[in-house]
Amino acid sequence: MKSILLKRSFVGALLFFVLAVFVAKAFAQTKPSPLKNIKVLVYTKNGKGYVHDNIAASVKCIQKLGDENSFKVDVSDDPAIYTDQNLKQYTLLIFTSTNNDVFDTDAQRLAFRRYMEAGGGFIGIHSAMGTERNWTWFKQMLGGTFAWHPPHQKYTVRVIDPSHPTVAGLPLVSERELGDECYFTKEFYPGIKVTMVHDLSTLNPRDSVNIKKFNGSFGTLFPAEWYQTFDGGNVWITTLGHDKEYYQLPAFTDHILKGIEFIAGQSKNKDYTKAYADSRNTPVRYTKANFKP
Repeated sequence: MKSILLKRSFVGALLFFVLAVFVAKAFAQTKPSPLKNIKVLVYTKNGKGYVHDNIAASVKCIQKLGDENSFKVDVSDDPAIYTDQNLKQYTLLIFTSTNNDVFDTDAQRLAFRRYMEAGGGFIGIHSAMGTERNWTWFKQMLGGTFAWHPPHQKYTVRVIDPSHPTVAGLPLVSERELGDECYFTKEFYPGIKVTMVHDLSTLNPRDSVNIKKFNGSFGTLFPAEWYQTFDGGNVWITTLGHDKEYYQLPAFTDHILKGIEFIAGQSKNKDYTKAYADSRNTPVRYTKANFKP
């Protein structure tokens, strides 16, 4: 009799466990996306100079992420879209391998800046670091500006802040899986918070003279990815992503999705009463309202 009761107890516990797992999976499958119904703008304009062949692949990747996670994606290379009224509809802006001057007028630059001051979100992918190289405010917003990269090669990148949501799920060390162009940055803005670095010791030593020249005082680890709150806006930058094939790799596409989730979570509510600039070069107000801890 005792044996029968034990068996019944075991079967009951097993059935409860199976039911709990089933309910958990069902809940996970029906749980709404945190990005549901937000709208993002993917901007792809390039000024005079080199244009990456990864742009179409990156756009397709972000559109696919939008379809899978219920957020809307607009794509444009027309700087005329940069007006206060038009930008208000977007939770965040994604510059994917933009390069050089991407605005036609200072009025467009001012509209971009005011969007960020109102609490907008910005994501820069790869050569976005070489965008608007003559605009100091924009370079500060990015966290710096492009300086140089060694020839295309496989090398190692390392996560140095595994607690940050944008690197969740990535290996702490990517042994020549994500590294392809090691971007060196100049004019670093001191407010950035770095999550991932290039391991310069794994680069081809044939370029050691230039590596030493451009790495400044960083030693063998150099910033590859970071985030910051700048002048009211929320920014996430990844210098990775040169190869168009990366935009089909689950690890990299999920990484971009996590960046979108991170910035969207901070940028859903914009307040244009906080947008104070009246020109592209209005001095930054270093006040509590414009910067978050």
